[in-house]
Amino acid sequence: MGYGDIMRVKTSGASDKTASADGRTGGVGLQASGEMASDDLERMKSYKTIIGNVACKRDVDPALIAAIISRETRGGAAISGTNGYQGNGFGLMQVDKNWHEPEGDWDSETHLDQATGILVDMISVVREKFPGWSPEQHLKGAIAAYNMGERVLEFADVDWKTTGNDYSSDVVARAQFYKRNGF
Repeated sequence: MGYGDIMRVKTSGASDKTASADGRTGGVGLQASGEMASDDLERMKSYKTIIGNVACKRDVDPALIAAIISRETRGGAAISGTNGYQGNGFGLMQVDKNWHEPEGDWDSETHLDQATGILVDMISVVREKFPGWSPEQHLKGAIAAYNMGERVLEFADVDWKTTGNDYSSDVVARAQFYKRNGF
């Protein structure tokens, strides 16, 4: 993929805050992220075709798209009702209606394309802001920016304002799981 190798991105996985919010008591980090991604695997398989289509179009690793879906909506399981909203977020990848006009149905290829386009835009922003970073650092920074906006300040503390203070670390760990499991 054109934006770095997700398997080479350094990650610590889910924080205690994220793991405990999911009811995990037996561990944090890579183990917890892998378990949460595994819990979502069957649901993720139902989106594999549209994830693959968008990944090909946007030159983004399909495992990364799957990981964001897992983190944001547990493969769609966390979206209540039929309107596709969870707070201000819309759809599988939770496009924030305060910043973007949501496109497509909540579980559609159109929605995934819009959300992945936002991620690609964040990669460009992070590349421009930090030209000395490696492609993998740009990718991790962009994942954080997808969650918190363009407030990334330094790589050492990339998740400082993300949900759970671990968004990019957890998403990367989940993406690595999905990469090893057919995405």
